[in-house]
Amino acid sequence: MSGKASKHEFRSNTLPALVTVGPVALLLLFLVVAPLILVAVMSFCKTDEYYNVVYEFTAANYGKLLSVDYVKIYARSLLISFITTLICVLIGYPFAYIIARTKSKKKKLLYMLVIIPFWTNSLIRIYGWRSFLGNSGWLIKILTLLHLADGSVDLLYKTGTTILGMVYCFVPFMVLPLYTAIEKLDGSLLEASSDLGARPVRTLFEVILPLTSGGIFSGCIMVFIPCLGYFFVSNILGGGNTDMIGNLIERQFKSANNWPLGAALSIILILVTILLVKIYQKLGGDMDSLGV
Repeated sequence: MSGKASKHEFRSNTLPALVTVGPVALLLLFLVVAPLILVAVMSFCKTDEYYNVVYEFTAANYGKLLSVDYVKIYARSLLISFITTLICVLIGYPFAYIIARTKSKKKKLLYMLVIIPFWTNSLIRIYGWRSFLGNSGWLIKILTLLHLADGSVDLLYKTGTTILGMVYCFVPFMVLPLYTAIEKLDGSLLEASSDLGARPVRTLFEVILPLTSGGIFSGCIMVFIPCLGYFFVSNILGGGNTDMIGNLIERQFKSANNWPLGAALSIILILVTILLVKIYQKLGGDMDSLGV
């Protein structure tokens, strides 16, 4: 009887779960786990004289990552990502606060302004910025008509232009988690702070920011980490003058044809991502806000 009961329990409980979750688990295993394992294994491989991957163990790829030229690119990548994240916070927080505290029908309109950029491919939008900022673009023509610049001004292929493109791409990723955190604010706390004589600035720094710190950190992670790998922005707007880690990885897999070194760089980027997510968890962050 116990055997029949266990079979019945398996059919009623375990079997439906396997049928439901099994295909998804297999799909994730095939599309996520297997490629990550392949990249990790490849990072310890060599290349022959024809740049073919040779599956012989070596740690030389990770040793090459410590070269001075690469370290400069790491430092530039971190600096650009940090500046981009900071600017996104400064722009995104007021906008997210306005959306969250708006009670009228304008709230949907403001929210749509954040969502609309996702309707167009980011690559196309960055090419639009390139046309706008180019020598024959609208901005130069307007500045020339206003006698604020001449035709020789070149706004492209600079670090500032790359940061502009990064900020443009990632502001929505900052606004959305901030909006979620600010919308959860208890309005009575703000009223109590005002009743106790706190000025708006003090309320901001002692009440609002601490209570929305999880959204701020979540937004920072969602901006900082992808910014390291967005190679096409620095390619199009930076013109190769502001190489980042993403450009380095792309170059190893394409023009340099050194897949093991590109895989090693990818593993380092993955480890940085995991480290930042773990820090976020330690600080009490909600993993659902990261989509994890």
